[in-house]
This record gives sequence, structure tokens and C-alpha cells, in this order.
Amino acid sequence: MQSGSHASKPGESAPAQPAAPAQVQPMDVGALFATSCGWCHSAGGREAGKGPKLMGTTLTDAEIVARIRNGKTGQMPSFSGAFSDQQMRDIVAYIRALKPAAK
Repeated sequence: MQSGSHASKPGESAPAQPAAPAQVQPMDVGALFATSCGWCHSAGGREAGKGPKLMGTTLTDAEIVARIRNGKTGQMPSFSGAFSDQQMRDIVAYIRALKPAAK
């Protein structure tokens, strides 16, 4: 009997390598916005609905993040814990990139 190590012989497969860590897929922020925010912020945030128009907001990035996390009494629910820090950055970038819809 052989002990310890196993050397590959011709025709044998080498021991399987561990799988590489899964790549995190980029988030579709437009879809996230539509399903989480679009109920109140119409046209993808380009028009006022139940909530204000977000395109061209004068809020700072920190104020946008705080509003999403904490909500606004009587106007917007809190989404605290709903989004990761990266998702929050992506949402802010989405809002900053809003342009009028092509007609």
C-alpha cells in the first residue's frame, strides 16, 4: 500500500482545483429603482409622482443616502438595511445620471 501523497500517473486526472470565487454580477440599478423606488418617483425618478422628481436634485450624495436609509416622516418610508453600501452608491449614481427621457 502507498501512503500519503498521490502522484498522478499518465492518463489519470490531476486532483480537482477548488472553484474560483463567484463573481458578483453588476446590479441592474434601473430595475432596482423601478421595483423599490418607482412606486413614488415616476418615470424612473424623472418626474414627480407621490414622491418628488429626483432628476436634478439639489441634495448632496450624503443627504440622498440618509433619506433612503432613514426615510422622511409622513412622506417616505425608511429603507434602512434594504441596500448594501455599494447599492446605495449605485442608486446615488443612477439619480445623478438621470436625464430627460428621449421622446
